[in-house]
Parts: sequence; structure tokens; C-alpha cells
Amino acid sequence: MTTGIHHVTGITRRVQANVDFYAGFLGLRLVKRTGGFEDAEQLHLFYGDALASPGSLVTFLVWEDGAPGRVGHGQVSEIALAVPPDSIGTWLVRAMTAHVPVEGPTREFGETVLRLKDPDGVTVKLVGIDLPAAAPLPDPLAPTRLRSVTLMTEKLADSAAFLGQFGYRPGTVEGAVRRMVSDTDVIDIRDGSGFFAGIPGTGILDHVALRAVDADAVRRMRLALKDTDVTSVHDRKYFLSLYVRDPASILLEYATDGPGFTLDEAPDQLGTTLFVPPQDAARAEDLRVLLPQFALPGEERSPMRDLHFVHRFHRPENPDGSTIVLLHGTGGNETDLMPLAHRLAPNATLLGVRGRSTEEGINRWFRRFDAVTYDQEDIRAEAEAFVAFIEDAVRSYGLDPARMTYLGYSNGANLIGAILQLHPQAIRSAILLRAVQALENPPEPAEGALAGHGVLMLNGARDMFGRMAPALEQALRRGGAELDSRTLAAGHELSPDDLTQAGAWLA
Repeated sequence: MTTGIHHVTGITRRVQANVDFYAGFLGLRLVKRTGGFEDAEQLHLFYGDALASPGSLVTFLVWEDGAPGRVGHGQVSEIALAVPPDSIGTWLVRAMTAHVPVEGPTREFGETVLRLKDPDGVTVKLVGIDLPAAAPLPDPLAPTRLRSVTLMTEKLADSAAFLGQFGYRPGTVEGAVRRMVSDTDVIDIRDGSGFFAGIPGTGILDHVALRAVDADAVRRMRLALKDTDVTSVHDRKYFLSLYVRDPASILLEYATDGPGFTLDEAPDQLGTTLFVPPQDAARAEDLRVLLPQFALPGEERSPMRDLHFVHRFHRPENPDGSTIVLLHGTGGNETDLMPLAHRLAPNATLLGVRGRSTEEGINRWFRRFDAVTYDQEDIRAEAEAFVAFIEDAVRSYGLDPARMTYLGYSNGANLIGAILQLHPQAIRSAILLRAVQALENPPEPAEGALAGHGVLMLNGARDMFGRMAPALEQALRRGGAELDSRTLAAGHELSPDDLTQAGAWLA
């Protein structure tokens, strides 16, 4: 039977740093970029050798600015890549020069090992061993293939026996680590008794996939595992696979070698096109706007600054110099409004921002006591912080304040409305979708404070909160804003008419 590791999948919170490390520092090839097959709104990146050979693949789901996880038992805890034996010294110098955290060299199971940390803190070992690449990379010192993964388990004997079903045989033992051997690589099983349990999140290795010779092998494995939590067989386009947890709850995948990653890209074009899963083809354009952008090593890139609000840019192919700043509704995030805004203005740069207040784990822009009673101090504090953030963003990214429009929905629109009253010079153009007056005692505007400010309010005729919208309209008019308020045949939810009306106003 075909044995060995097919790929290892981790989770990253910074796509550009991830690309810079795996494609830049390590020199692996980015061989595929897709929307995730379980969730197409997650970018999935695949790195490997020159032809994306099974056994060379390290993949990452991108949870941009996602919460960190914790390494512990019940997880894949380390990955190891084979490099030429005489290259370890050079890799040590490269790591120190690039300020990559590095330990070693040490000896493990008779092999020379360097331990690196990737930008998320994932342990990546470089093992000096002669394992030729199936499709060599341009750099002769580049990693050739996966040497091993380390599994952290509280049930060492049971985890080892479970791997036997996938063709792994018992090898040597070194301290608390038992080595399992296949025809092409090894899996190290570490006794994690006494360790904390792992917690999912960024900086975690989610699963390891083991190789199946063909689809029939996957189906036979599913039958053999019928008394476990094994999943049905999934078509991942580039391979067929199933998932199962071992007795220690470590997630394993069993994946076919074919049809392979050259199915939809020529070998010399691997990794250059963003693909979406076939079931999401109808919203492909929206996904291309939602998914985070990055630059490969050597490509022109835009810097990202560590500012006080989590934020994301979408930069169109032909930017016209305008920017739309997006403020999501309750429970949303910085990308929610990007597809809508892209349809409104295809050549505008989009700056999505995430609210800093949370309520039972969901994102908001300010605290509330109930559905229509808001924390007034928090509104004022967050409005002031947001204005400062925009000032920093304008300086940091070279944005043109005269060509910035603010688009908010629900809770995000409410904050924009409050900013217009509390800091009238901060925003000069705004589209407010289902906004209400969030301020209980709004300041009396100075005469002409909002003169020249263009504001579009789109209210819903069936919106349960609509009764609170007229107070905001009156406040904006008193300040001198050029207010265009329209009521749509909708509730609190967005409708196709919002796109039509906002597009016409923005044009």
C-alpha cells in the first residue's frame, strides 16, 4: 500500500508573513491558492516542491487576525522538512540573518535538526537527511519533502496502533517519543501526559493527511473505520479524502495522490490563480474581494500597519484614488461589506474595519445595555478612537481624505452617525444603511458644522428600529448636512435596492 504523509495543514493569522516565511525564507513554491472547501471565505494556501508532489505539501488556512490557539495534547505539534545534510550550517546562518527564531543544531534519532519558529509560532524543524525531492526547487538547499510530523498524545500506545492502519510500523524510541516509520517518512508520537489539551486557533497545526493510493483505498479505509467518527469521502478537487480522529482526538486525513494540483493549472503556472470551490462558483467574484490579498517574494506590495483597529484592505486592479471605509453591523467583521462596496465602486480601494467592542463573542462598535439602549460613554470613547485611527490610516497608507466615503450598516452606521455629530470634520461623505440615533443627548451642532457633508440614509419600511431614524435625520439636517434620506421596501436586513440606491447616489 502507498504510505507516508500527503500534507500537513496549519492555521495562520497573518497571510503576508506566512507567505514571506514559507515561500520567501524557506523557498517552497506556492503551488495553489483557493477558497477553503469547508468555508470558501477562508483562504487556503498550499506550498510544496516544484510540482506540488504529495509528501512535500504544507498548507495553511488563513484566519486573518484570528485568535491564537494553544499547542497541547490531541494535536499535531511540529512539522519537519528534509534539507540536504550539508546545508544545516547555511540554514542556521540564514535564520540568524533573517531574525527567524532558531534553536540547535541538535541530534534527534541520529539526525541533525534545527528548530525554527514561523511567524505564528509553529515549530518547523529542518532535518539534515538525504531525501531527494520528487520535483526539485530552484534553490539546491531548499527543503525537499516532509520528513516527519510530531503528534502530542495522552494515549501513546493507542495512537501508535491507530497509525498502523495507515501503513506505519513501530520504529525506535527516544525518551518520551516513539517513532513510527513508513516507506517514505516518519511520524513521531510524543507522550503528552500532563500537558494541557490543545486549543484550536491560529498558530496551530490542524491536521496531518496520510497518503492513499487511490479512491478505492479511501473507501476501503472508511469501511475499516466504520466504528469510529470517520467522515464520508470528500471531493477536494485535487484529491479525495476522509477525516477521522485517532484515540487521542488527533485529526487525521486520508487523501489520494491524484488527480493532483496540475488539474487546473499548467506546471509553470501553479499557484498564480485564486480558485474557489466548485460549489461556490456563483459567488466567485465576491470571494475574490473577501479573501485577503498578499504579494509573493519579489512582487510589489503595500505595507500593513499595526493600528488600533483590526483592518483589511482590498485593492482593485485599477484603483481610481478613492477609498470606501466600511463599518460592519453587529456580529460582522471587516470584510462583510466588501462585496457590496466593490459592486458600488469597482475601482475604489476598500478599507474594512473591525469594531473593538464584543458582546457574547460577537463584534460591535460600542456596548449596549439592551437592543435600543446604548452605553453613551463607550460611544463617545470609540468615536474618538475611530477618528484617531482614520488619521493614522491616512498618514500610514497615503489615503486622500477628500476622496473617502464611509459606508456603515446597522451598528456601524450608528457609529458613523455619532461621529458626524461629535466630530463633524472627520467624515465628509457617508452612506448609512439602517442607521438610528445612538446618542441620547447629542451636542447642539455649531451653525454649518456639517455644511458640504453629503449623507445618504437608506431606511427600511419594516425595520423594527426604524422609529429611531428620524432623530438622526433631524440632527444631521440641523448641522447643515446635505442629507438624502430614503425609505426602502425592506426590513432591517439589506436588500438589492440598497445597492441600486447607494450606487446611484455615489455616482
